[in-house]
Amino acid sequence: MKIGNLKNDCRVLMAPMAGITNLPFRTVVREFGCELAFTEMISAMGLVQGTVKSFRYLDSGAADRPLGVQLFGAEPRVLVEAARIVEGHGADLIDINMGCPVRKVVRNGAGAALMKNPEKIREILDAVRGAVKIPLTVKLRAGWSKSTVNAPEVAAIAADCGVDAVIVHGRTADQGYSGPADWEIIGALKSRIRIPVIGNGDLRTGMDAARMKEVSNCDAFMVGRGALGHPWVFQEIIAVLEGVALPPPLLLKERRSIIESHLKREVAYMGEKAGYRSFRKHLLWYTKGLRGGARFRHAASTMTSPERMWEAFDLYLSEEGK
Repeated sequence: MKIGNLKNDCRVLMAPMAGITNLPFRTVVREFGCELAFTEMISAMGLVQGTVKSFRYLDSGAADRPLGVQLFGAEPRVLVEAARIVEGHGADLIDINMGCPVRKVVRNGAGAALMKNPEKIREILDAVRGAVKIPLTVKLRAGWSKSTVNAPEVAAIAADCGVDAVIVHGRTADQGYSGPADWEIIGALKSRIRIPVIGNGDLRTGMDAARMKEVSNCDAFMVGRGALGHPWVFQEIIAVLEGVALPPPLLLKERRSIIESHLKREVAYMGEKAGYRSFRKHLLWYTKGLRGGARFRHAASTMTSPERMWEAFDLYLSEEGK
């Protein structure tokens, strides 16, 4: 599947996730087949005002392509200026967030709050589409609430505005991340618009993607929390899409190698202290579901250095191998 003029296939995508999808993490998931990854959600106002933190989110490199940049905001003028900045920094695609349910975002009328104002959505998308030449997508929730599910209508507006693809998370904003995602709403979008529809929500295995495809007939898949501690989920999804055998479960030593590589990237990018602090949450996800993993995670949560972490982790591996 293509999005606009992107040359790459975009069947499996990594969702933008605050505090997660930095440059090191994106390079990890790409090695497992992720075909398009997104930055963390970036404040359009932050870019326009020249905030250092906002520009830091744009860090990228040759191993991090194609790159999608997700912006959030509620003012068309500000989003237009931010989109031009992003395009000038060499991004391959811009996504406008209309699905984030976090209070500090929606209280300013951005994120999922925009689902309550379709005409404002039209104004924003018309303005941004006219300002940049690179592909433009929009990420939606099913609606603001179960009584106001309107993603198909909003998706039709996006298509009218010249947006290149629509990403839809099958939960309403007031659900947050609780309860099952409604994949049928993804199918409702697919039947209404002709531009690509990308499904998001509850994708944790390759078979989940197969079931989402059967229910919704979506064109591509965006993985979010399902990739945490499980970046090889992209391999699984691609195997299902291509009708080949699923890769065998990873051995503990293979998982250790992935963990070590990920930690090295975080440290190289952020420095040892900040890199380890940033990585520690990933370590907890990588060991979730493993036999004895809860005991290790409890010990790891108090560790302050990579050296102590590796000592404890290698001890854990040796005990599990007995």
